[in-house]
Amino acid sequence: MRWFGQSAQAEDQGHPFEVTHTDAEWQTLLTPEQYDVLRQHGTERAGTSPLNQEHRAGLFHCAGCDLPVYSSETKFDSGTGWPSFWAPLDNAIGTSEDKSLFFTRTEVHCRRCGGHLGHVFEDGPPPTGLRYCMNGVAMTFVPGETLKSGNA
Repeated sequence: MRWFGQSAQAEDQGHPFEVTHTDAEWQTLLTPEQYDVLRQHGTERAGTSPLNQEHRAGLFHCAGCDLPVYSSETKFDSGTGWPSFWAPLDNAIGTSEDKSLFFTRTEVHCRRCGGHLGHVFEDGPPPTGLRYCMNGVAMTFVPGETLKSGNA
């Protein structure tokens, strides 16, 4: 679901991401749902992602470029219907101001490919008080994976 015509083209302007593709290439590489969220700033329906119920140890990766972005160690049940985390992995995400609704939010994107992952809010649990509310379709999960030096 797109909000007021926001598109991935605006996100890529002036941001030199390590992983880049043409729009046609992104459409070939991603499922239609992944493309809508990652490249068109869509939002999946609450409660539809299997990752919301993922409780195993492991790492969550950007579905666009496979960069590890969150650890299961920071995942919590926010009751929102989307996978939520209280902190990203080091050097995994970027943020920008999102004014697509009637208020300003902080958008979260993959720092490597610029893919839209979700939003961060200041109503999360300790120790950060933040809730990174992510679209499950924008991520993949690798059970049992742990960070190694140079992994991110």
